Order: sequence, then structure tokens, then C-alpha cells
Amino acid sequence: MLTESPPSSSSGPPAAPETGTRSGRHAVRAAGLALAVGALVLVCLASIAIGAKALPLSEVWHGLFHHSGTGGDVLVREVRVPRTVLGLIVGSALGLAGAVMQALTRNPLAEPGLLGVNAGAAAAVVSAITFLGVTSLTGYVWFAFGGAAIVSVAVYLLGGSRSANPVRLALAGTAVTAALFGYVNAVQLLDSAALDRLRFWTVGSLASATPETVGKVWPFIALGVLLALCIARPLNALEMGDDTARALGAHLTRTRVLAMVAVTLLCGAATAACGPIVFIGLMIPHLVRTITGPDLRWILPYAAVLAPVLLLGADVVGRVVARPSELQVGIVTALLGGPVFIHLVRRKRMAQL
Repeated sequence: MLTESPPSSSSGPPAAPETGTRSGRHAVRAAGLALAVGALVLVCLASIAIGAKALPLSEVWHGLFHHSGTGGDVLVREVRVPRTVLGLIVGSALGLAGAVMQALTRNPLAEPGLLGVNAGAAAAVVSAITFLGVTSLTGYVWFAFGGAAIVSVAVYLLGGSRSANPVRLALAGTAVTAALFGYVNAVQLLDSAALDRLRFWTVGSLASATPETVGKVWPFIALGVLLALCIARPLNALEMGDDTARALGAHLTRTRVLAMVAVTLLCGAATAACGPIVFIGLMIPHLVRTITGPDLRWILPYAAVLAPVLLLGADVVGRVVARPSELQVGIVTALLGGPVFIHLVRRKRMAQL
């Protein structure tokens, strides 16, 4: 009697190696994320310990957990801890905003600073300070949100809206950024009082961090982080093109709106607190993709951890190279990011040839 042959080995056994390979990749990514968290802890400790006055780790530890009122304890608790915490949350905001914007525009060169979002926030804050007399950080935040949102829409429209492509968006963002920073500089030159208040803020600095600053911006950044992480899956689909995203069930309009809201929250709060800091959102996603691949479910958590490593590391470098003064972190990140941007542009151009 004839019997059916058993299912061929091609339908069963390969699933196990594939599952094992996927589990192995997840394990490697999880281990890498744990190492990134460890690096962040070390950089945070360095940020607290290193400055115009170097503190040994024993004094740092004492200042963190025992408040005796000594000079070292006050320096740790009231100056360096708020500065470090602000750098931590602002770095996460900028890294996530860059990764979301690159996925949204399908442009590997997209970055909030390059597409005018930071410039829009800066211009709005400068206008509020100079013409409306706004002096509180709470006021800065709302004006920064408005400026970031308006410029995001303007760049999208100038870039061709639905027909926008990466090159047109980058050109529109560069033009808008140049115009807005020209406006910011002109306002400061015409108003000496504004110049005194804003000369450090406009280059990007963590030096003015206080507990109040952290307390006012962290809810906005936390909401932006939550939104960004929640849309990782539909953004993955969106990166493959509109037709593919629709076929996979992604809601395109809702995903784009939520992504822009997340970027506006993240960049608006970060810019209001520290001024416009560029290139963090450009460099970190590219670094992360070499570790995680294109999956945004991993890119976003990695970016949220590694971006503050870069920002706080740049801040520490700025404090060391110009002792007893310091170099603003925005200048350090610009010096680091310029060559990286040129390299990415050249690599993209060579890939198109």
C-alpha cells in the first residue's frame, strides 16, 4: 500500500535555525544596548566630576548622597547634577528627533538642525525675548514649539509637500535655516541687551542648567519620547514607501502627524532649554544603524541612549580644553559634526554614481 511521504525537510527544520538566528540578533542588540547604558552612566559620572574644578569620585559620591553644605556638595548638587540631567534628556531628545526625521523623510541627511526646526525654535525665542519681553523658560518653551512647528510646515511645503524628495527638503531646510539665523543675528546686533542675554544660548550651551530648567522641560521631552517610541513600527513601514506602508496596514497621515508632533516636542523643549545644538540628530542615527540595522524598534532606544553620551561627552571636552573657562557644547558638536556631514554627503554622492 502506498503511503504519503513525510513532509520534506525544506518545510520544517529551517525554521529552527532562522528562529535561532533572529534570537541571536536580538541578544546581540540587547547586549549592545546594555553596554550603551553602561557608557552613559560613565559619561554622567565624568560630567559630574570634571569641570573648572576637578572633583575626585569620593567627593562626587558624597555630594550625591550626603548633603553637608560643603563647597563640593553644593557644586555637585546645584550645578553639575542639573547640568548632567539636562544634557541627558536634551541629548535623548535630539537623537530621537533625528532618527524620526530621517525615517519620516526617507533622507539619511535629515536632521532637525539641517531642516530648520532648531532655527525656527531659536528665531521664535529670540523674537519673544526682544519684542515681547518674555524672560521665563516656560515662555521660551511655548514660543520654541510654535517656531519649530511653523518652520517644519514651511520646509515641507517649500520642498514640494507630497512631491518632496530628500534633496529638495535638504535645500529648503538649508535656505530657511540660513535666513532664520541671519534674522537672529540681526536682532541681537540691534538690541545690545538681547545680545548679552542670548550670546551663549544661541550657540548651544548646558552651562545655565538649573533644577527649575530640568523640571520645566522634562514633561515635554518625556511626551515626545513616548510618541516617538510608539510609532516605531509604522515608521518602519513608511520607510519602505507609501504603497508598501499602506499594504502593511500603516496609517500614513496619522503616522506623519504624530512624527512631526514628536519632533516638535523634542526639538522645541531642547532648544528652549539649551539653544540650537546641531548635528547630534545627524550623527547618532548613522552610528546606531551600523549596530542595529534599519529596524527603528531598535534604532530609537539606541539613539535615546547614545545621543546623550555624545552630548555630555562633548560638554566635558568643552570644559577641559578651555580651562578655567569653557567651550560651549554647541561649538564642540558643530566641530565634530561638520566633517561627519561632509563624509555622509560624499558617500551618498558616490553611491549614486
